[in-house]
This record gives sequence, structure tokens and C-alpha cells, in this order.
Amino acid sequence: IVMNRMTELAVKGIYLWSVGVFCGIAIGISALMQGKAAAVACGLKKDGKTDLALIFSENEAVAAAAFTTNRVKAAPVVFSQENIQRGKIRAILANSGNANACTGKRGMEDARLSARLAAERLGISEKEVLLASTGVIGEPMNMDLLRGAIPDLVSALSPEGIPDVARAVMTTDSFPKQSLYEAKAGDTPYRICGMAKGAGMIMPNMATMLSFILTEAAIDHARLKKALKSSVATTFNRITVDGDTSTNDTVVVLANGSAGNRPLSESDYKGFVKGLERVMEDLARMIVRDGEGASCTFRVEIRNAASASDAERAARVVSNSCLVKTAVYGRDPNWGRIMAALGRSGIDFEERDVDIWIDEIQIVGGGLGIGSDAEKEASKRMGKNDFVLKIDLRKGGFCDRIYTCDLTHDYITINADYRT
Repeated sequence: IVMNRMTELAVKGIYLWSVGVFCGIAIGISALMQGKAAAVACGLKKDGKTDLALIFSENEAVAAAAFTTNRVKAAPVVFSQENIQRGKIRAILANSGNANACTGKRGMEDARLSARLAAERLGISEKEVLLASTGVIGEPMNMDLLRGAIPDLVSALSPEGIPDVARAVMTTDSFPKQSLYEAKAGDTPYRICGMAKGAGMIMPNMATMLSFILTEAAIDHARLKKALKSSVATTFNRITVDGDTSTNDTVVVLANGSAGNRPLSESDYKGFVKGLERVMEDLARMIVRDGEGASCTFRVEIRNAASASDAERAARVVSNSCLVKTAVYGRDPNWGRIMAALGRSGIDFEERDVDIWIDEIQIVGGGLGIGSDAEKEASKRMGKNDFVLKIDLRKGGFCDRIYTCDLTHDYITINADYRT
């Protein structure tokens, strides 16, 4: 979708329309997968909106997952890390409104109880259930609310329930996020359907929010795990909103094999990885677009760094710089802030070698400013809702990129009022 500069509300209005298209495409995916989904309002959210969701595969599904690398891990993450070791999962129970993080022994007991309650209703083992939670940290889960809602949640399971799940896991998100990819393994068609939530506390080092990806393709566990790991590295690990990594980050892929395709050939596998990356890239960019308070997005591209690690670090430091992000909000091509961020990144480069562009407008050459006319043109380009900040270090042959957004007054308002 190509967008011109407009107010944040208008930007997100267009994205609401685009997500509606995604939802319309994705409506039938559960039926195709021999799976169901549902969401109900159990009272965890103060606004009375849906906050408890369930995805259920009628077939045992091959499963792979990635979780937060934060040393402070929520109880649902710890529980799910145990269950994912089996490589086979039937259900995902997710809630918003309470993270069940920093809740000690009680938090783990509540996590296990919630999985058991869902498993009993579904007629499966609790070891076949994964959990995901998002919301306020440090508050115990109200298990009476979950206990009372799970029977209705299971009863509401429907082949058309995927969009309901996408809405139920939202917290500060302004729209649900979904993507769909269609492909073939040999002559057998299959789909990859993904959903995600995320708008704040976004800075991954494996994943960066809650994301559930479903496919009816048949694929073995080792290949699915490999595909997820590589796709996370190039998508969810290449975005940032505010530099914070959550205690609850979870990405799950379920493949239940109902497409009935042959074992994946090498070319089939490459096609599957391409589709998985496409879906995750869509979701990752929607998360950045929906960054709390954001009015625009931009991509930081590092070119010709001395090493792969230098390229990644430079991209992360620049994209997380509050001074750079606030300059972008003001549509100010303040390249001095970019140079300062590079200088404190610890990478190997020479100031005199740096070139900087806003899209195709060069504003720095050889470490020196090009001039006010170039900056005026660059400011106009920054007035678009999406642009590229290109930085050439002229030090080696390594490149990397991070998708990010600007930092506005609204980010402070949203997070200052999050609990109170």
C-alpha cells in the first residue's frame, strides 16, 4: 500500500482497511486446516472487549516456537518452552490484559491450571497446549475469570474464528494484524496464515510480540524449526519501536499436514521458507506501522560495514536512538544525530568515509554535510509515511537493515497511562 503523508489517524485508518482485506482472505483458513478458533471476553481487560482466545487443531500438529530472550520470562513462556520440546501441539490458549509475568510460584501454578482447564474441555493432554499472555506485568492472573470463560470459549470454536483471535490478543494495538500466503508443494496447494499483536515494548532478539502462524502443509519438525529460526532472524529480529524486549514474546508455527502433500523436496522447502518469511515480514512491518504513537515508519540501511555484526549493531543503534527518532517525527534531516549514534555504536568505521541519504537525496558525503538545499529536499521526503535512511560506511562489504518508526508525544501518553 502506497501512502502519502497524512495524520497518524488517517494512516492507521488505511491500515484498518488493509487488515480488513487480510481478514477477508483468511476467514476460511481454519476450515482448510481442519482447525478451529474462538475468542471471548472473560473480564481481564477493563474495557470489556474480547481477551481470551483459543486455536485448536483437530489433527496433531508439528510445532516450532521462538520465545523471548529476556532473562525475566513470564510463566506462560516457561510453560510453553517445556511443552514445545515434544514438537507436537494441538492448541494455543492466549489471553490479553494480564502478562502473568513476575508472579512467582503462583504464576506457574496458574499457567499450568489454565492449560489443564483448556485441555480437559478439548479432550487432549495439557502437554499438547501452548500458552501466550500479554498485558500488565506483576499482577496475579484472576483464575476465576478464566475458569468461568473456558467452557464458553471451547463451545465457541469455529472454522471462521481466526480473525477473532487476532483481535482478542490486542492491547495497545490499533488494528489486528494478519497475513496470508498461498503456495504449492508439488501439485498440492497449501496456505500459511499468520497473525500477530504488537505496538510497544518492541525490540527483539528472537521475536518481539505474540504471533501465531498456521499452515496445513506437511513438514517435519527439524525443517519447520529451521525455517522458523531463519525467518525470525530476517523479519521479527529486524524491527524496533522503542528498544524494549518483552517478558512474554512468543512466536508459534503449527503445521498439521492436512494438505496431504508429499514430503517436501528441496525446492518445495525453499518455497515454504519463502512463504513463511513473507507472512512474518508482513506482520513485522504492520507492528512497526502500528508503533505506539507513531506517525511514520522508516528503514535504516547500513551498507559496506566492516563485518556482519558491525552492520547489525549500527542499524540497531541508529534505529533506537531517541534523538534520531524524534528528529524524524519533526521531519528534520538532522544528520549530526545519526553521526553521533554511529560514533557511540562501537563499530569499526572512519568519520570521513560516511555517506548518508534520505531515499535518493544525499545529505552527507565523506562525513560532511552536503548543504541546506539537500536537507530541504530530504525533509520533504521524510514527509512521506515511509522512507529509507541509507548509511554507507565504506569500510567493507556487509549490509543490514532495521525497520522502525518515529517517536512522538503520544508514545509517552500511551505508556504513562498504561496501568492507571
